[in-house]
Amino acid sequence: MRLVILDEYDLASEWAAKYIRNRIIQFQPGPQKYFTLGLPTGKKHSLGCYKKLIEYHKSGDLSFKYVKTFNMDEYVGLPRDHPESYHSYMFNNFFKHTDIDPANAHILDGNATDLEAECEAFEEKISKAGGIDLFVGGIGPDGHIAFNEPGSSLVSRTRVKTLAKDTIVANARFFGNDLSKVPTMALTVGVGTVMDAREVMILITGAHKAFALYKAIEEGVNHMWTVSAFQQHPRTIFVCDEDATLELRVKTVKYFKGRFTFFLDNTTICKLSSSARKQTR
Repeated sequence: MRLVILDEYDLASEWAAKYIRNRIIQFQPGPQKYFTLGLPTGKKHSLGCYKKLIEYHKSGDLSFKYVKTFNMDEYVGLPRDHPESYHSYMFNNFFKHTDIDPANAHILDGNATDLEAECEAFEEKISKAGGIDLFVGGIGPDGHIAFNEPGSSLVSRTRVKTLAKDTIVANARFFGNDLSKVPTMALTVGVGTVMDAREVMILITGAHKAFALYKAIEEGVNHMWTVSAFQQHPRTIFVCDEDATLELRVKTVKYFKGRFTFFLDNTTICKLSSSARKQTR
């Protein structure tokens, strides 16, 4: 497990985007060898990363022609063209700005006639694609990843999920603060689905995520904090900003800053964050 600490949100987003870019380039994808990328939809933690990936594509540094993507979740019953559907979010904020083949961008269908069959088919598509090479995710303040809320099984698979009241209240801001308009169910990959990925990167930014980060890396695995399961993954990277470390022990922060690496272009360059540099003077 690695914890990468950046000074602020924009730097964390850039680091994550460069890591994704480098992984794709190093993989050397082609017609017979697609890179498979799992993606989050959270408005805050993913948008900065997506903007940087779009920049890399437009500058000619990165192509998604031979990349297959699988998004973590989607609301049930929300029209695909609704501005708050995850289909709309992903195509408007990411996919349409790249050269990815829309047929290779997989998002769960929350309007499927048989929702359980849709979830099973999604798992099958991941398996047929050869599994996920890198699954990128974000978390909520209660430590949930995708819609795997507190109490979810840590070996769960893609499934239909009834959303907790706290999640519905938190998402009301995207629906004009009208609780009656917020979907009460969603389709989501399971913790086990993400754990099967060859590599996992979790983005955690903001002081409101600080306690969840603490639970994720300084305490044991706990199904009430589903993100904590990724302590047990052989290749997990938590990427965070300074604000998200407020609940961590000073020892923990210093330890991980001492191992800080920053990916720039196609090389790995050791670099301390500005706050770490101050400590070494």
